[in-house]
Amino acid sequence: MRTLTTLVGNSQKLDGGAMFGNAPRALWERWMPADEHHRIDLGCRALLVREDDRNVLVETGIGAFFSPEMKRRFGVQEDRHVLLDSLAAVGLCDADIDVVVLTHLHFDHAGGLLAAWEEGLAPRLLFPNARFVTGRRQWQRACNPHPRDRASYIPELLELLEASGRLELVDGEGGSALLGPDWRFHWSDGHTPGQLLPEIAMPDGPVVFAGDLIPGAPWVHLPITMGYDRFPEGLIEEKERLLDSLLARNGRLVFTHDPATALGRVSRDDKGRYTLVEACAEVHGLAA
Repeated sequence: MRTLTTLVGNSQKLDGGAMFGNAPRALWERWMPADEHHRIDLGCRALLVREDDRNVLVETGIGAFFSPEMKRRFGVQEDRHVLLDSLAAVGLCDADIDVVVLTHLHFDHAGGLLAAWEEGLAPRLLFPNARFVTGRRQWQRACNPHPRDRASYIPELLELLEASGRLELVDGEGGSALLGPDWRFHWSDGHTPGQLLPEIAMPDGPVVFAGDLIPGAPWVHLPITMGYDRFPEGLIEEKERLLDSLLARNGRLVFTHDPATALGRVSRDDKGRYTLVEACAEVHGLAA
């Protein structure tokens, strides 16, 4: 038995132009209105996969590890660690999680591994009983970042993960020995090298956690990329392959950054453009 539940984490406000790359504001503001500082609302959603004998968490969002100054800089809206509240709402705490899958190690996807900021205290790793799974090439990138994305990683988190002795690095070929053969990964380099996107088999079509390949419903539109993407043209090709695969298999996507849409099934409109049907704002106990 396997069930899927989406969990809300801390939210952000970020510059809309950065989030929509070379798309003009007149276009992207139809999808996500901006505030007076040109920022749009973004979520940091995680996915809880409850299996017979374990709880698997895909991503942890940005969390609350930033100091107040850095929190303001990156538009984090809440002081508390919202993901922990969301876990509590389904009867769990961080100690109940057996595996955490990290699509990549940017702070808005992995920062929730850390306890909330407290003045004078060093960063502390949560999820004491969990093993951590991420891509080997992404780990290498995080440990030796390019100047373009150096600020996206948390050096103290990398040190804590390595020191934990509970980190599994997954290569491009094959899957995860820890997660087992029921878990499949798609790989993407367009946003950051070695991003892994887990696919969960469901009776009515697979579900893929889309990470930053497709961070929200507007980015399903093929030409739309983020200014943060390392290689936008390659990302578009990766996105097309994934969307084609899911379209052929009646698949769905889970979105990490879309504040309004958690899940949607891939479709095409009457002009042949990718779109979503059966979109929903949250998922609770979707059964496999």
